[in-house]
Amino acid sequence: MTTTNDNNTAPKTVSARSKTYSYGSLLLLLIIFVALVMLSSQLLTGMRMDLTENRLYTLSDGTRNILQNLEEPVNLYLFFSEDASADLPQIRSYARRVRELLEEFANHSSGELRVHFVDPKPFSEEEDLAAAYGLQAAPVGASGDTLYFGVAGTNAFDDVQSMPFLQPAKEQFLEYDLAKMVSSLGAPEKRVVGLMSSLPMTAGYDPATQQMREPWAIYEQMQQLFDVRDIDPAGSELPEDIEVLMLVHPRELSQSLQYQVDQFVLGGGRVILFVDPFAEIDRGDPNDPMASMSAGSASPLPDFAASWGVNFDATRTVGDLEYGIGTPTSRHIGIISVPTAGLNADDIVSADLEVVNFTSTGWFSPEEGATTRFEPLIQTSANAAPFDASQFRFLTDPATLLDGFTPTGQRYTLGARLSGPASSAFEAAPEGFAAEDHLAEAGEEGINVLLFADVDALTDRVWVQRQAFLGQSILTPFADNGAMAVNAVDNMLGNSDLISIRTRASSSRPFERVESLQAAAELNYRETEQGLQQELAETERKLTELQAARGDEDLMVLSPEQQDEVQRFVDRKLEIRQELRHVQHELRSDIEKLGTRLKLLNIALVPLLVMAAAGLLALRRRSRSRSANDAQAA
Repeated sequence: MTTTNDNNTAPKTVSARSKTYSYGSLLLLLIIFVALVMLSSQLLTGMRMDLTENRLYTLSDGTRNILQNLEEPVNLYLFFSEDASADLPQIRSYARRVRELLEEFANHSSGELRVHFVDPKPFSEEEDLAAAYGLQAAPVGASGDTLYFGVAGTNAFDDVQSMPFLQPAKEQFLEYDLAKMVSSLGAPEKRVVGLMSSLPMTAGYDPATQQMREPWAIYEQMQQLFDVRDIDPAGSELPEDIEVLMLVHPRELSQSLQYQVDQFVLGGGRVILFVDPFAEIDRGDPNDPMASMSAGSASPLPDFAASWGVNFDATRTVGDLEYGIGTPTSRHIGIISVPTAGLNADDIVSADLEVVNFTSTGWFSPEEGATTRFEPLIQTSANAAPFDASQFRFLTDPATLLDGFTPTGQRYTLGARLSGPASSAFEAAPEGFAAEDHLAEAGEEGINVLLFADVDALTDRVWVQRQAFLGQSILTPFADNGAMAVNAVDNMLGNSDLISIRTRASSSRPFERVESLQAAAELNYRETEQGLQQELAETERKLTELQAARGDEDLMVLSPEQQDEVQRFVDRKLEIRQELRHVQHELRSDIEKLGTRLKLLNIALVPLLVMAAAGLLALRRRSRSRSANDAQAA
């Protein structure tokens, strides 16, 4: 009995010890886990895995190059009010993101960039410093507290630049804005860009509104990045120190100025040319009461471009049924929103842009036998066709542009690069220029010119929205037109670093398959609708003929023939309306089917793959277990 009791007690004691060890192990693991979490929040700050398609949260190569090539020491100050932001978790989270990014900047700068974090408490010297740097304080709550959240930068020359208030909604532009600030402070001497335009791109007085006008957003951006020299198109002198020349809607240039541009290009100068068959922004004479109604003017290729081997028709515009903005039943084919499918991914000017908008645009094509190389940068879809630019002059209903519109199946080039051998458009130097200095052709490197067939693409309404915020004008781009223009200048100056950062700005992803389905349905819908209109006109014609054939009879009473014709038309009209609804239903059905397939892929495929992997792993373990058992049995 004693032996039995001893044997029964021993297993219970071992079981109790096992439970104690298990609970102790779990408690130890819990302590270790909590400790690791606390340590990781301190030791692994800023570390992350970037799984986004464009790697939006990874420091770009362009930023690293800018930081490693700083010519002057730069100081950046992040002003953030800790106490005032206590109840603003979104702001605090974004501030942590900014701080981590600035620390990453400093780590890659080889000591040339120094970052300072400042908490500007009320009535402190730090608050005075923030105000001196031009930062704006935002009111928080009803207590009267103010929140500072901005960045200021200085260099050894006492230059100051600032970002008055950082908005979380513009996080995708954060790296570019900071890199641009560091680049301009680290290399104080800006490159010289000449701007010649017959349009009011700069700030000034607007006679039409009798108010001061703001400069175009693209002009403001260029001033921040470059030393912009405004050149009077009515003048006769081209500055000698410009490195890149941008011409926007050049009209009625003097022969002297045209010759200088010709020689500038042949001598290795870089030119960016914007022309337009119908520049809507050109409002004409403000004293002419009809000017606003008939706004729009053309700018053909200037004389100096005659030898570049490119064609441009200043009387024709191009419409696009697929890239035109709008819905399948209401599309404006004259306003073209070009997605990535229409952008050249192999050229740094257009690579990685997401969407560029054009309105009443023309197009370029290479001349047969041209010596220059014609490289398209921006193109329409194949559902495009040209039409007369005069249709825009008194356009009130964009739907009228669809009348008789038939896509040609050709893609039209809206932006292009010209390079290679070229000759002068002038046989000899005009009077007043030295004949011996005349360049008859370009040097070994040839010319390098960028062409764009729309001037309105640079206007604010096409690509950016302005908003007033704390006394500042905040620009929120909805298209990449600004990036395209500045990319062009940077590329011509040989600066590719900022381009590689700027083109990461937008993260929108259009549903290209859905847009293609909508374009096809719209074409079918339009053809059916036009058929209905033709049948309506034919029925009205027949009714008029029948009524006229009745002579002096009561015109208010329909004859049996007229009644039959009217009933036939009513029946047919109902049928065609059913056909139109069927087209729309088919469109929705195709889109819903596409959505269902995507949902199945995203929701069901991954779990199925995980289950399949788990099943294979289980089978593999069973196989190993059986092999081990068989070996032991043997």
